[in-house]
Amino acid sequence: MQFSDELEFTHRDRKDVYEYVERYGTVEYETARTALNMEPTAFGHHVAILKRDGIIDQTDEQLSVAFESGTEERFSEDDIEVVIRQARESDLTGLVGAIRKAIDNKTYIVAENIADIVDHEDVLLRHNDLESRVFFVATVNDDVVGWVHLNAPEIAKLGHTAELTVGVLEAYRGYGIGSRLLERGLEWATEHDYEKVYNSVPSTNEGAIVFLENHGWETEAVREDHYLIDGEYIDEVMLAVSL
Repeated sequence: MQFSDELEFTHRDRKDVYEYVERYGTVEYETARTALNMEPTAFGHHVAILKRDGIIDQTDEQLSVAFESGTEERFSEDDIEVVIRQARESDLTGLVGAIRKAIDNKTYIVAENIADIVDHEDVLLRHNDLESRVFFVATVNDDVVGWVHLNAPEIAKLGHTAELTVGVLEAYRGYGIGSRLLERGLEWATEHDYEKVYNSVPSTNEGAIVFLENHGWETEAVREDHYLIDGEYIDEVMLAVSL
């Protein structure tokens, strides 16, 4: 299933199964059946139909949403082997840790908030009636060293826009990883018919502003004194790029 697919179900119980699995990311088969109070035969039938339609995956006794993962990109820079791919639920802990370490200087509030939300929900990828949330990660030796995240509201009047955050651990900056992640994220947004992608950072995050401007982003607005960081009021710079 792609993130652009509309959520349509021919049976209410199948919608309930999907929504339960989507809410928790990965769930035990029997746990989901019990929570939904379905008879074994009926539950098994609905899971089978969802699997047939490419909406749900089942591995052993675990159910998960069957998101299409796309292709992996591999490149080398100064003997560092980097893989860029769509994130999986199993990346959650490493990804949250990478985001928090990369923004330890408190200059990327939106990304910090995303890390908190993902950690609280304990779910990485989302596709429901309210939002679609996808991550791509850069890994070195299977460890997450960078990310690009896109979050899009499932609201008609905002359906042409998506919010993006991107970052790389300090030790891996300067190898072109951030640029490749940004490109991958914008490719995804273009493929899914978004027209504009935006990002907001404190004005003190000059590195992020220059990085985005160098990739064709423009400042659309500045909200004065929007953040209070360590007792100091900081402006928010709102940047965007049209696709």
